[in-house]
Amino acid sequence: MNNDNQSPREGSLEAPTRHPIDWQDPKFFDQQDLLAELERVFDICHGCRRCFNLCHSFPLLFDAIDESDTGELDGVEKSVYWQVAEHCYLCDMCFMSKCPYVPPHEWNIDFPHLMLRTKAVRFKQGHTKFRDKFLTSTDSNGKNLAIPLVAQTVNQVNQQKFARQLLEKTIGIHHQAPLPPYQSNTLRKRLKKEVLHSPVDAELLTAEEIEASPIETTDGSRPILGRVVLFTTCYANYNEPQFGEDLVAVFKHNGILLHLPEHEVCCGMPKMELGDLESVHKLKNRNVPELVAWIREGWDVITPVPSCTLMFKQELPLLYKGDWEVETLARHSFDPFEYLALWHKQGQLNTEFKTSLGKIAYHVPCHLRVQNIGLKTKEILSLVPDTEVEAIERCSGHNGTYAVKKETHELSVKIGKPVANRVEKIKADHYGSDCPMAGRQLQHILQADSPAEHPMSLLRQAYGI
Repeated sequence: MNNDNQSPREGSLEAPTRHPIDWQDPKFFDQQDLLAELERVFDICHGCRRCFNLCHSFPLLFDAIDESDTGELDGVEKSVYWQVAEHCYLCDMCFMSKCPYVPPHEWNIDFPHLMLRTKAVRFKQGHTKFRDKFLTSTDSNGKNLAIPLVAQTVNQVNQQKFARQLLEKTIGIHHQAPLPPYQSNTLRKRLKKEVLHSPVDAELLTAEEIEASPIETTDGSRPILGRVVLFTTCYANYNEPQFGEDLVAVFKHNGILLHLPEHEVCCGMPKMELGDLESVHKLKNRNVPELVAWIREGWDVITPVPSCTLMFKQELPLLYKGDWEVETLARHSFDPFEYLALWHKQGQLNTEFKTSLGKIAYHVPCHLRVQNIGLKTKEILSLVPDTEVEAIERCSGHNGTYAVKKETHELSVKIGKPVANRVEKIKADHYGSDCPMAGRQLQHILQADSPAEHPMSLLRQAYGI
């Protein structure tokens, strides 16, 4: 290891911070500059190895070093660098829970965003597979595959063994990977008669008024107003509308006004995980202005999938540092249970539950943990009488497209197996995750007949509505 001239201190005692991602600087895509930074960071990781058990990126790197002629990073082929990046699914857990050298430490390690830069360089160089571009095109896939009759055909084909084996050979989607169904009766169609599609007729708030608005806070220090616009997300809209309907029912039961934006496209997280930052830019330009228009009317934004919430809260602000609209959206974006917890703190949550839920094995998604809001889902579900919630804070292994791809599906199962083992050990009446894809992954690993249940669906059951 070649860190003799660097500080040996264990880590910073200050709170971690993220630096902006300067992806519009041409230097960002300079491969030689990137390789130099990869060598610097990988060498530090080699000397630390604290993240060896988080995902496959780290053991892949460490094994390559240990098996090299020199036993150091200088003996590793550069092709391994690209493989390390391919196995990073940007969960952020190494930054948030393991690495002692994150900023403001002088070594300035942000492994996930370095992997993002690597993915972006590889994407720009044309090394991205067609399959990966297809899987991350959630909007077009939803629109095309959720058409009546088409959706029925696709769902039936996805259940056929021969068809799945053919899909694996031709495209590279693992024949055993759980694939979500497509719904022609989308969530936005189901809700269109219940919610409005444009902001209320009110005087627009100025930038200064928004900065001083009582709905700026996420820590409960100032009141929220109980008016939210639902960004349905591609997954809830096209694949599992039911938990979106459950969210609407729960919020309405609690006297929270809820509306839809007139237009909505993908939040951009799937394309960001691919390194396709130009597509992220286009999606941002379509979503942000409309959502900010709602905020200027005095509304907050709710996103029922943790990755989408994280995209609005953290990733877009880091990609567009100083963009007032992006930063305003970040301050007004909430996880659904985070919002309900704030509603409860104000004494406005309906706590008249009709049905106990027994024991719940609750998986906490990585992209929810990264938001640093605490276990709000557990906090709300625990209000239900005779209900015990045991939280499992480990990766499910689904991780966007990672569990779907032929070359990484088995690794995803290995990563998620400890979570499945905990679910089995708990012997719960219900199990599930805020991330519906993680829930499907757990059901797949468990080979369970009973499906995972979304926490919002469980809360609706408790209310009996």
